[in-house]
Amino acid sequence: MEKHLHATEQRAAQEANGFRHEIGRLRQENLSLRNRDAVAYAQEAEHAAARLDEVRATLASATEAVRTEHLRAREIAEQNRAILTRAVVVADDIVSSARAKAGEREQTVETELAARRARVAELDQQIVVTEDIAMLQEAGIYEFRHRLDDAVAYKARLNELKDRYKTLQRNDDAVLAASGWTVNGSATEGRRMLRDYTKLMLRAYNAEADNCVRTMRPHRLASSIDRLTKARDTTAKLGRTMQIRVSEPYHRARIEELELTADHLAKQEEEKERIRAEREQARDEEAARREFEREKARLLKEQNHWQLVQDRWRSQGDEVKVAEAQSRLDQLGSAIEGVEAREANVRTGHVYVISNVGAFGEHMVKIGMTRRLDPNDRVRELGDASVPFKFDIHALVFSSDAVALENHLHRQLADRRVNRVNLRREFFHATPTEVLDVLRRTDHGDNVLEFTEIAEAEEWRASVGIADRPA
Repeated sequence: MEKHLHATEQRAAQEANGFRHEIGRLRQENLSLRNRDAVAYAQEAEHAAARLDEVRATLASATEAVRTEHLRAREIAEQNRAILTRAVVVADDIVSSARAKAGEREQTVETELAARRARVAELDQQIVVTEDIAMLQEAGIYEFRHRLDDAVAYKARLNELKDRYKTLQRNDDAVLAASGWTVNGSATEGRRMLRDYTKLMLRAYNAEADNCVRTMRPHRLASSIDRLTKARDTTAKLGRTMQIRVSEPYHRARIEELELTADHLAKQEEEKERIRAEREQARDEEAARREFEREKARLLKEQNHWQLVQDRWRSQGDEVKVAEAQSRLDQLGSAIEGVEAREANVRTGHVYVISNVGAFGEHMVKIGMTRRLDPNDRVRELGDASVPFKFDIHALVFSSDAVALENHLHRQLADRRVNRVNLRREFFHATPTEVLDVLRRTDHGDNVLEFTEIAEAEEWRASVGIADRPA
């Protein structure tokens, strides 16, 4: 706008200069005409004056035009400044509003983020708990929701529960829906539509519930309950128009079915574990009984032999040999009494401390008890095909009450127990030396028949050596 004003002023100045030049020229002509004829001079003067007036009028008009343009330019500049001022104010308002909204949004996002972080932490905790349960379930760990005596009792309770939720279905109390629904003004058609849709929704919900029951594992209970709850919520969402939803009593019954199913499976595993342990103990007892019988038969046979030898030497009058035979017979008699005493006393036996470095690592031991005459036989049986390497014996302790000694060691190392629920699993996070220290604090410290701190682990060490060889 200022450039336009400047150009206008330049044009006006140029015209003014032109007019001045013309005036000068006319004056010169006027002077020259003075010497002419007076009439001609007067005519020329009048003509010049008229021309001069015309030029002056043109100059005045041009000057007015320049002034008008200047005023208009100034007015436009003022308008532009006003527009710019308003634009700045509006921009400031927009920025302030945007900042306020951004602050509110940031606060909302922070709140949502904090809530989601808390939810993630909660879910992580649930995942950890679920993973812990999944890992420890194999070791017998499970928290029962409904405490019953045995698997049969759980089966009976499940049958009662199924009768209960089937009754809810028959009485149309499993799924709720809106009342007074009409189709094209027909209440009958409306009831038929509601009935069809409620059956469809219930069938979908029951399919999910049955699938959860069918695929149930004790450690999957939490995730199964979550799945079924989501199925209920989905049913309510899809049936929102007709207010179709699974009733709370029916949903609770199906949740209880999941809990009882998980408990039933866990109880079955628990009973299998108990039966397995009882069978294992019975096998060990039977093996010990056979060993006692074989040892007693051997001792009796040897006793009969020495009795015959003594009789022969007595008949020969060799009293020295007779005394030697009697000494041996006394030893055999004591041995027979010891075998009979051990056979009669089910608490007599050996407590063993063994490890399996290749299978369980260097800082884990198993503390058990056997009535076998040779405890090494029992240790060899434990290292069967279920573990990759043989067990190594660190300590053997003979006791007239091996059961009490074993229980004492288990109590002293209770905080080191690997499986703190299934007490039949006799593994502990401890070293052989730590177990020996516990033994020395009892009356059985002097009864340790043998002790080895470092496991031989011959097969494992050889396997590691082979694996480390370059290809």
